[in-house]
Amino acid sequence: MDIVSRIRKIVQEAIAEKYQLKIEEDLILINETKQEFEGNYTVVLFSFVKNLKKSPESLGNELGELLITKYPEFFSSFNVIKGFLNLTITDRVWIDFLTENHNAGNFGRKEKNGKKIMVEYSSPNTNKPLHLGHLRNNFLGWSVAEIYKANGYDIVKTCIANDRGIHICKSMIAWKLFANGATPESTGIKGDHFVGDYYVLFGEEYKKQIQQLVASGLTEEDAEKKAPLMVDAQQMLVDWEAGKPDVIELWTKMNNWVYAGFDETYKRIGTDFDKIYYESKTYLLGKNLVEMGLKKNVFFKKDDGSIWIDLTNDGLDQKIVQRSDGTAVYITQDIGLAVLKYEEYKPDLSLYVVADEQNYHFKVLKLICQKLNIPSANGIYHLSYGLVELPTGRMKTREGTVVDADDLVDEMVHIAEQHTTELGKVQDFTAEELKDLYNTIGLGALKFYLLRVDPKKKMVFNPEESIDFHGFTGPFVQYTYARIKSILRKEETTGEEHAKIDNPSELLALEKAVILNLERYPAIIDQACKEMNPSVIAIYAFNLAKIFNSFYTEHSVSKAETSEKKQLRLKLCRLTATVLKSSMALLGSRVPERM
Repeated sequence: MDIVSRIRKIVQEAIAEKYQLKIEEDLILINETKQEFEGNYTVVLFSFVKNLKKSPESLGNELGELLITKYPEFFSSFNVIKGFLNLTITDRVWIDFLTENHNAGNFGRKEKNGKKIMVEYSSPNTNKPLHLGHLRNNFLGWSVAEIYKANGYDIVKTCIANDRGIHICKSMIAWKLFANGATPESTGIKGDHFVGDYYVLFGEEYKKQIQQLVASGLTEEDAEKKAPLMVDAQQMLVDWEAGKPDVIELWTKMNNWVYAGFDETYKRIGTDFDKIYYESKTYLLGKNLVEMGLKKNVFFKKDDGSIWIDLTNDGLDQKIVQRSDGTAVYITQDIGLAVLKYEEYKPDLSLYVVADEQNYHFKVLKLICQKLNIPSANGIYHLSYGLVELPTGRMKTREGTVVDADDLVDEMVHIAEQHTTELGKVQDFTAEELKDLYNTIGLGALKFYLLRVDPKKKMVFNPEESIDFHGFTGPFVQYTYARIKSILRKEETTGEEHAKIDNPSELLALEKAVILNLERYPAIIDQACKEMNPSVIAIYAFNLAKIFNSFYTEHSVSKAETSEKKQLRLKLCRLTATVLKSSMALLGSRVPERM
């Protein structure tokens, strides 16, 4: 049981004993004591005052006296500030906590709870490579899944590959017309980049055709529809849906090129999935649900034969669920896919990690599923996040400002190499060790920077700033971990670090500050899970690293004042290293043993 839970239970028992008042534990609010006041934890008294008919100060003093009298081994002192009872925990409690947990490799993680969470993320189009926006999506989805896993949930990581539609046909038409049989193998270009180049080429040639048609007298709107490239792409989509063999063959070949490229990127950035769904296999799902919804009067049919749902009473508007020609729209296949996911995995919660541009879509999806009484409906949750911008502004494909994920990772690794070389502490590393170190630092910097911001907020990504060894960055945390491991390698030789500390001297302020932060780690993982917010972990890891560095600057481990002080500080180092490694792992990042 963590210290806050123990305090809550003690306060509950004390109030019941002294005032014969039973208060539920979850109604007892306990916060960390503010820095300007003495104490470690604060009990908020206002919720009890009315029932007990006492002033906050009187109640605080009576309760504080009882606590330090009855639990002297737990509380050393108290003070009351208005309606707040500030409690100071004894050094013995902190030292026992450290002794019990310093060697626990899974510290902070919970036992299995039998509940299942499905997390869908990445979901790329198969006509271009992953970009910076996909990286925030991947890192966020993967990290949230791992945070849920650390809290005891079974996790299913999924992806939907958007592998059909007009955008795919544009790349296919451009390849047929301009590639002369070229392949990723013959050109040496990574598959997803290769196909993406033809998507860009389609756009360039399409723009030229529009200009020519406008010059010949057509309006721009007519020119966009009648340009030969677009006509061919539209026909290819019709042929694909009809299953025309040569179109299906080309589609399969080009998608496989892209998948091979995606797999390479996913492996490099540490993304994985338990199940990948393909839009080409799911786009017809949901049509039978539309029929069911018509019979139940959830949907209605317009005069042109199209089918809609009226959500005006829910604060939205009318939404089409099937076109007049009988074809499905995106929301239809998403309803069907939601059912399929539930049938296959029975998740208690199904998270969709998608940018906030799709907020409306997911409100509609959940409402429709609820109105259809689909079992998975209440478990649908849109984990919405803000877009990533560059210092120069928002990325735009047509203006060539999109940053490819592969190029960005290369740049981050290169910057990591430059910064590490400047520090000049890796002369004894082999070439292979250096390569691994640069990748660890570069990817750690990238993931930490993209995850340190609350997902709901838009953010600006600055590569140079993200890799500062002294700032609010992944490399700062990684460097602190490596520093601790260096201390432990030098000092953990006698077995003293495992001995029980029987007669400790008083904890120094910075020793206590580090231990107090370590004790909070399980609650931090829990908070990050409840908020679906990896930035909680990132901020915590940075603050822990910062407090440890302050401690180590002031207090020696190897030349500690006494043998018991040395034991205590070695335990403190060991648990700090464990927690830093664990927290960075939840963000998808490794930590180097030396750097």
